[in-house]
Amino acid sequence: MTSRLESVDKGGVSARYQFVVLFLVVMVAGLSQGLLLPLLSILLDQSGVSADRNGMNSAALYIGVFCTMFFIEKPVQRFGYRKVILAGIVLVTAAMLLFPVGKSLTVWFILRLLVGVGDSALHYSTQLWIVSTSPADRRGTYISLYGMSYGTGFSLGPLGLNLLPLGEAVPFLVSSGLFLLVLLLVIRLPNQKPERVKEGTAQQNRYIRTYKLAWFVLIPGFLYGFLEASMNSTFPLYGLRIGLSQAWLSVLLLAFGVGSLILQLPLGMWSDRIGRKPVLIGCGVIGSIVFFLIPAAGDHRLLLMLLFVVGGGMVGSFYSLGLAYAADVLPRPILPAANVIASIHFSLGSIIGPGLAGLGMRYVSLSSLFVFLGAAFGLFALLGFAYKPRGMEEEGAGGLKAE
Repeated sequence: MTSRLESVDKGGVSARYQFVVLFLVVMVAGLSQGLLLPLLSILLDQSGVSADRNGMNSAALYIGVFCTMFFIEKPVQRFGYRKVILAGIVLVTAAMLLFPVGKSLTVWFILRLLVGVGDSALHYSTQLWIVSTSPADRRGTYISLYGMSYGTGFSLGPLGLNLLPLGEAVPFLVSSGLFLLVLLLVIRLPNQKPERVKEGTAQQNRYIRTYKLAWFVLIPGFLYGFLEASMNSTFPLYGLRIGLSQAWLSVLLLAFGVGSLILQLPLGMWSDRIGRKPVLIGCGVIGSIVFFLIPAAGDHRLLLMLLFVVGGGMVGSFYSLGLAYAADVLPRPILPAANVIASIHFSLGSIIGPGLAGLGMRYVSLSSLFVFLGAAFGLFALLGFAYKPRGMEEEGAGGLKAE
């Protein structure tokens, strides 16, 4: 019997090929972002730019991602997934090729904004396309593969720093070349569009309805954004103050990422079997316990590494599982609105996290970050017991418009 993923559309492209290409797009986008963040910081530092101005310049990428979420839905509905992905690839590639031309802070700020816009377009289109076309009984698996693809790329990105001895432009050229390769693969995909909302439905009503039906589902995006940004910016300060070396700080952050990659797919597959909500609640409970235990571990390195692997594994899938759950409980026509909200929540968490964690460390206690994270994930788990999905999966069943 032929697998559903072996079916071929009228454009002659199998569903399996489509998913593989989308995962490759996400992986290359993650690799580019994982390379760009440290690469630009190092180059600016070598040029004598102060740390605070360096950090302000790097914020441009996140500003671009955040702002794009307010208008990206309409282009995807009008032009389709493939065209928006291609536009995102072209925008990021052009910016990458322009970075080596000069080191003006103003120009690099603008280029980082463009990279943020392009990356945001890529991620929104690919994640919505994957969620919308995945079989319902394997949706968790496929959105977890999406998360793994990005995480793998982001983890491999910093390895591109080893290309700097060959010339400052080489890492940018290699990243641009990878984007051009996936562009050639994306061109073969059929152009599909999200299902449109019925005429007469107000734009505001879709977002209000999304919150009413899926308020619990939308929390993971904020929590994951807060976690990722605060851990990368504030944990190194915490580690140095308790006596950890810089080498061990990098090892522990790597352990957190490795835990996420290891358990991303198993948790996604498990959520397909027993349901998204039980898995999210269970991960929230275990994650909460782990964060509360980290301050108690002190500077015991191996114990900290174990806690970071478990903690990363438990909460590293929050964003992707939240997207999969949204597709389970929302009608297909308003699913794009949920993706927009989830991305905005993630951006808000990323922006708020470092500042709030830094204030807590300065004015409350050294370990306030982990106390807050433990409380936040514990509260999320408790809220899960109060959330009752309204069985929207059947109402949300629908097809895609293909060109």
